[in-house]
Amino acid sequence: MSDKLHVVCPFCNAVNRVPAARLNEGGNCGKCHRRLFTGQPIELTGANFQRHVTRSDIPLLVDFWAPWCGPCKMMAPAFEQAARELEPRVRLGKVNTESEQALGAQHGIRSIPTLALFKDGREVARQAGAMGGPAILRWVQAQL
Repeated sequence: MSDKLHVVCPFCNAVNRVPAARLNEGGNCGKCHRRLFTGQPIELTGANFQRHVTRSDIPLLVDFWAPWCGPCKMMAPAFEQAARELEPRVRLGKVNTESEQALGAQHGIRSIPTLALFKDGREVARQAGAMGGPAILRWVQAQL
C-alpha cells in the first residue's frame, strides 16, 4: 500500500489523495469540503459508478437492488450497518437496478439483491441473495 490513497468523494466525485496512515481519520474532500466517509452507503449511478470503481484505492462493495424487492428492503438496514463498520477500509454503494438498468445489465445482474465487491478496478467477488449484517461483514472480510 502506498503512503497516499486515492479516495473518491461520495458527494462531488472528486478524487482525493489521503495519507494511508490517516485513512481512519476520514478527512474532507479538497473540492467540496464535505466528509469523505459518512458511514452510509452512497448512491451509484451510470454517471459515477466507473469513477468509484476505477479511481479509488479502497475496495467498493455494491448492493444491486430494486425498490419493489422484498428481500432488498429487508437487507437494507444490515447493509447500512455494514457501511458504518467497514468504512473507511471499504466504501459501500447501492445501485437501484430499476432506475439504472444499464448498470445492472452491464454487470450481468440476474437476481437481486446481489452484492459485488470491486477492488483495483475489477470485480473480485459476488454473492446473490439477502444477507444479515454479520454475514455481510464476514463475507467481505473473507474476500479481502
